[in-house]
Parts: sequence; structure tokens; C-alpha cells
Amino acid sequence: MGETQTLVNQHSAEDYPVQAPTWVDSLPSSIRPYFYLTRIDNPAGTLLLFYPCAWSVTMACYAVRAPVTMAWNYLGFFLIASQVFHAAGCVIDDMWDKNIDAATARTRRRPLAAGDISRFQAFLSLVPQLALGVWMFMQLNEFSTNFGLSSLVLVVVYPAMKRVITYPQIVLALCFNWGALLGAASIAGTIDWRIFMPLYVGAGCWTFEYDTLCALTDKDDDIKNGINSATIIFGDWVRHILFVFSFVACSLVTYAGILNEHGSLFFIGVALGALHLVRLLSTIDIKNMESLEASLLNNAWFGFWIWAGAMADYVMSMQ
Repeated sequence: MGETQTLVNQHSAEDYPVQAPTWVDSLPSSIRPYFYLTRIDNPAGTLLLFYPCAWSVTMACYAVRAPVTMAWNYLGFFLIASQVFHAAGCVIDDMWDKNIDAATARTRRRPLAAGDISRFQAFLSLVPQLALGVWMFMQLNEFSTNFGLSSLVLVVVYPAMKRVITYPQIVLALCFNWGALLGAASIAGTIDWRIFMPLYVGAGCWTFEYDTLCALTDKDDDIKNGINSATIIFGDWVRHILFVFSFVACSLVTYAGILNEHGSLFFIGVALGALHLVRLLSTIDIKNMESLEASLLNNAWFGFWIWAGAMADYVMSMQ
């Protein structure tokens, strides 16, 4: 869909809750939009990007019997890298989607959509973020550096996919879960595809679930403006379909754990994560915007339980 097309906001100002004040509001007004542009006030995106990295790092350390201190060092590295790349990805996405965001209730207050800053100003803020991200990749081994840099192609093209394909969540899943492969590469200098490809695909199914769930907030606006959206196609079956994606995600993560020869604590973590998703999908009000937007942070608990189980199993195995 071209940017020159006139887009219409389906909702009035009263249809979407006013954003609660955050710590960013205490900053000078001249820099406040740049912080909101990166979504640094909301940890959900960073955590959703981080946890597949954390799974991969922990499972790889378990496999090669790496010292626990090594695992913590790499977990800290990937947590910072997740913040950097999530922020950069948000800027790129908003630069592409300025007009679409302005016509969508959930996103119309974003700095670019609201006119608080220009695309050029956003681009200037993006340059140091990408430079920092590239520098961080270069701190890894050579294989990981090259493999990590290749993910930037997906970061850049993902926003365009929303204009081309009906299921852009697929591209987001490929991009957002690169860490499920990169984490292992950073530890071992290579990737055991037999183990970490199921983990990558499982994490991708999880991404499809949480992104589709959050996108339900935009369904009316997407219909009005002709935006590609899986939520429109799924219709009244959306909750059932997301249960299927969640089941596949848990199954593939479990399979990766079996191939990596994990112990019972790993699978207890998967079970707790699965129970969390079942509860979330069973109880969420898919007509309530606040509930749907909060689902991103709620979904992050699934990632936490998987990692917690893997980490507990790894630490116990090193005793």
C-alpha cells in the first residue's frame, strides 16, 4: 500500500485509553520524543527480543559445559543488545509507517505519527543506534558477527512486508528470534541446526501468537484502511488459532530440549510457560484495547519460564 493513500482513523479520541505518564515525561521536552520513539519506557519489546537469545545462550552453555559465569556474561551482553536493536527496529518501523500509525488508534500518539519529530530527525537518531549495534556484534566471534549482521536485512524489510503479504508476522518472527540461533553461535562458534532450528521455529510460533494478539487492537483500523492483517482473516477463530500456534511453540521448544539432553527442570520450565499461555489466551478480553496491549508484557512471562527452567537445569548440571 502506498504512503500517498489517504488513511482514516476508525476511532475517536475517546476510544483508546490515554497513555499513563512514564519516567520519560520527566525528561526535557526537546529530547522526550526520541526516547518515546525507541519505546524505552516499555520493556515488553526488549524482553520479547531477549528471551530467545537467553534460551539459546543457556542451552548452548549447557551443551558445551561452559562455566556459569560465561553464561551470565553473555546473558548481560544480549540483554543490552536486545535494547539497542529493539530501539533501532522501532525507529525503522515508525519511519516506514508514519502515515499508517497516524491513522491507527493504538499508534497515533507515537512521535513521528503525531508530528513531534520529522523522518529526517528520526533517521539522525537511528545512525548512532545502528553503529552501536554493529559494534556490539563485532565483539562476538567472527561467525557470530557475520551471522548477526545478516539479520539487519530482515529488520529493514519487515515494515515493507506489511504492505505486501497478509501474514507479516512471519517476517517479524524470522527477525525477532534471530537470537535463538545467534546465542548458540556466540557460545560455540557454530550452530547445531538439529537442536537450534526447532528452537528458532518454536520461538517464531510464539512471536506469531503475541504479535497477532496485540494486533487485534488495530483490526478495525486495518479493515478501514486496507492494511494486511492476519486478525482479519482469522476472524472469530483467532483465539483458537493462537492456541494452536502456542501448542506448536511449546512442542518445538520441548523437542529442542530433548535433543539437547536436558533434565527435568528444563521441561518444568516449559510446562510453566505453557500454563501461562493457556491462562493468558483463555482469559484475555479480545475486545478490550488495554488488555490486548498489555498482552505483550504478559507474554514475556512465557519467555521467562522457559529460560528459568533451562538455567536451573544448567546450574544443577554443573554442581
